[in-house]
Amino acid sequence: MNSYKLLTPGPLTTTATVKEEMLFDRCTWDQDYKDITQKIRTQLLDLAGVTADEYTTVLMQGSGTFTVESVMTTSLKKQDKALIITNGAYGERIVKIADSIGLQYEQYSVAYNAYPDEAELRRILEEDQQITHIVMVHCETTTGILNPIEMVSDLAKAYDKTLIIDAMSSFAGVEMDVRALGIDYLISSANKCIQGVPGFGFVIAKLDKLKACEGNARSLSLDLYDQWKEMDKDGKWRYTSPTHVVAAFSKAIDELIAEGGIPARFQRYQHNNQLLREKLAKVGFQTYITEEKQSPIITTFLFPHDSFQFEDFYFYVKERGFVLYPGKLTEVNTFRIGNIGEIYEEDIETLCSVIEEYMGVVVK
Repeated sequence: MNSYKLLTPGPLTTTATVKEEMLFDRCTWDQDYKDITQKIRTQLLDLAGVTADEYTTVLMQGSGTFTVESVMTTSLKKQDKALIITNGAYGERIVKIADSIGLQYEQYSVAYNAYPDEAELRRILEEDQQITHIVMVHCETTTGILNPIEMVSDLAKAYDKTLIIDAMSSFAGVEMDVRALGIDYLISSANKCIQGVPGFGFVIAKLDKLKACEGNARSLSLDLYDQWKEMDKDGKWRYTSPTHVVAAFSKAIDELIAEGGIPARFQRYQHNNQLLREKLAKVGFQTYITEEKQSPIITTFLFPHDSFQFEDFYFYVKERGFVLYPGKLTEVNTFRIGNIGEIYEEDIETLCSVIEEYMGVVVK
């Protein structure tokens, strides 16, 4: 087995105890397994700081993109229209989803290193009365930018729009008041900040909004409403669920709580991120995102010079125990380093020493 650590935005490095949960085979129909599903659903509401009388949790098989598509296909009626805010590849993927399933939408796009402009969003909302939903990625892992969720939340409230937030890479790693923000659908995945393994995503949804979605879905397997109706009975998934992944995720939630919850995890991630950026700046790596917009999840670094060979750099670092992430940007050459998962200060220190060696610089 490999011994390297994943410095990516998920899948990520997990604990041995999370991995061990996948050594046991479980039956989808068994009550013990269904109890695990219900435990997860309750704990996710607790992590979001919301209550079961106002919100519910629905788990959905597949990657995070499957779960985003389940929300998009279920939450919008044929006559509805979404305003999709994009400043990265994952926001643009939501646009592709909308195209694929035939949704009405308007895309508002800004540069990958820029925030959406509030005045421009107000203009769009005032001029297009057909818009019913606002959709945005919170932490756009294309770059690591943390988008202004409070501003967009205020607009959704002011204009009475349903708010869909792709919090794939931020939920449980960044503190947010879901209820105060008025988020109607919050979407995340098992293999992100809760530090589970890939296989399913989840939606924390306002009950009244979800209950109004019966019959909306243009998909059988991705019908979030039907998934909720079945799961809400006793924890049974409609179709075969990733049992090993679900058990591992349950353990990962327990470990998040034992660490001190979201505040403690945020503090660890933020410290990792600050240390990484400070040390790499000393050897010539500048960040693509300015500090005030930077998330504690993943950082995009510019190539230090024109002759920099990422593939050579990548394999040098991998051979010494760390897997990095290529850039998704098209206009500039970049790569990314994530610091979520079972990663601590000593790991960042070791990584930076490896990179310093590669660059031929000794930082004192």
